[in-house]
Amino acid sequence: MANCETGVKTVVMCVDNSSQAEWAFSWYITNIHRPENHLIAVHCPETFTNVTMMSPSRVSELIKECNEKLDSLRTKFVSKMTDHKINGEFKAIGLEGDMKPGQAIVDFAEQSKATFIVTGTRGMGKFRRTVMGSVSDYIVHHSPCPVLVCRQKEAKEKH
Repeated sequence: MANCETGVKTVVMCVDNSSQAEWAFSWYITNIHRPENHLIAVHCPETFTNVTMMSPSRVSELIKECNEKLDSLRTKFVSKMTDHKINGEFKAIGLEGDMKPGQAIVDFAEQSKATFIVTGTRGMGKFRRTVMGSVSDYIVHHSPCPVLVCRQKEAKEKH
């Protein structure tokens, strides 16, 4: 939804360290971005199961690794926004509780009154998607706003 007074549209972009996320970011800025848009790059860090079974030092190590990855991702996407003169920010979401990434993204889009969501896709096969679930699939089916799924087609090999 656009802010009626300013015309600003809030765009939520799902990011991680994958090439698909970088490709989706590039596609968005090349094909859709408008100067009045406010881009929020969101990342939902992976949660660790069975931390109660780990030693305190291992838990501390995992937290440190997670924070380092998050800082690196923040730096990368804030830098990309700055380079392209994009009004935006980076947010880590889904940190509280045991929320799955798709749900965290949909909830954040609703709370931020997003105009639309942009996400990449890893192109999982039907079986793997059925077993593991797909973040982009969840977002498409539960989003309170339109969703753009950027799929990067791999170059086909010539035989």
